[in-house]
Amino acid sequence: MSRMSSPPVTLSEAKGTMPALGAFAPLRLTAMLLLATAGCSNSEPDAYGNFEATEVTVAAEVGGRLLAFRLEEGDRVNGDSVLGVVDTVPLLLEREAVVARRAAAQARTREAGANISALEVQRAIADRELARTERLLKQAAATAQQGDRAERDARVVREQLAGAKAARASAQQEVAALDAQIASLDDRLSRSRIRSPLAGTVLTRYVESGEFVQPGQPLFKLASLDSLTFRAYVAQAQLTALRLGQEVRVGVDRADSIVTLPGRITWIASSAEFTPTPIQTREERADQVYAVKVMVANAEGRLRIGMPGELVLSSGPEHE
Repeated sequence: MSRMSSPPVTLSEAKGTMPALGAFAPLRLTAMLLLATAGCSNSEPDAYGNFEATEVTVAAEVGGRLLAFRLEEGDRVNGDSVLGVVDTVPLLLEREAVVARRAAAQARTREAGANISALEVQRAIADRELARTERLLKQAAATAQQGDRAERDARVVREQLAGAKAARASAQQEVAALDAQIASLDDRLSRSRIRSPLAGTVLTRYVESGEFVQPGQPLFKLASLDSLTFRAYVAQAQLTALRLGQEVRVGVDRADSIVTLPGRITWIASSAEFTPTPIQTREERADQVYAVKVMVANAEGRLRIGMPGELVLSSGPEHE
């Protein structure tokens, strides 16, 4: 036995079948229809997330007492600007001692060079004397004792010359090593000046002026806030609508409304991950999502790190 389908109910029949609503029945029915229509529209954002920035922690590169460190949280600093200095007196004293040792080594180098010059002259004379004595020995005009003495003198001069050259080489190597020490001290002296690696805003200050700091100890943290990165998480079904360089909109709370700002997708995760716990319900955490980074300009400085936002994909030509 086939089931007969019921004929569609018209608006006029629906009015007749509704319970008595009095004189406001037409108005209430219209409101119900509007609510149903609004519920069917897709007005929800495409994804949610938070703003973040690349934070840089600046640490001390040399140890010593921190001098002239005048920096407050919220200050804007320029790139490569000097923000403080570590006491350099010990380094300067050490450098002076190394410079004095280098001068002594250079003096030994010059002395060895002078000795080499004198010994080369003596070697030339000794070689000529040895050659003359050997000719006389062949002619039986010299004694064997004279030949031994000439050969001894020539050999001694050659040994002295070799020793002088070795002493000069050793002194030159010492000068080179001391030059390297001076260069290292100069580098440490330059690193005693605390510089900002980039232009940005100071987020946190960890030390005070006058404190003794160790190499590697954090001094302050800063970040460039001229543009922030909005990290959102999208479902796998939304990946086909995303591409690098795509222009999107990011909504943020402003008073009692939501203001959308232009942004550009700079990174899309290559692998899925579970939805981050702080931003989703227990049921939604079971789904895997993809992280997306959107660069948003912050020229007016109204965006803050950690501020929540909404991702709205811009309508445009379909990406193949």
